[in-house]
Amino acid sequence: QVQLVESGGGLVQAGGSLRLSCAASGRTFSGDAMAWFRQAPGKEREFVASSRMFDTYYTDSVKGRFTIARDNAKNTVYLQMNSLKPEDTAVYYCAAIRTGPNTYNYWGHGTQVTVSS
Repeated sequence: QVQLVESGGGLVQAGGSLRLSCAASGRTFSGDAMAWFRQAPGKEREFVASSRMFDTYYTDSVKGRFTIARDNAKNTVYLQMNSLKPEDTAVYYCAAIRTGPNTYNYWGHGTQVTVSS
């Protein structure tokens, strides 16, 4: 059974940093796209960043602040978040195997990130 388990969320002050981790089990994803999404209260889920092979993509609001990275040996994808802002507050979800625009086969249960002003 495939599982994606996120960790690393928490409460941080504006300007601070967090590193999220997503550990995958049940199969390897080394050749597949993996991504981070987030959903703030009262808002729709939005794309944050993705990685496939040597390509990475970011939504404009996080460019220069967030970095997605993968450790295929550990079957884990990370999201390093620097210079956090209150508007980054959301539940962050990991996803794997892209099948269409913002459509992925596997999803984690999410980890809460709260940025205080």
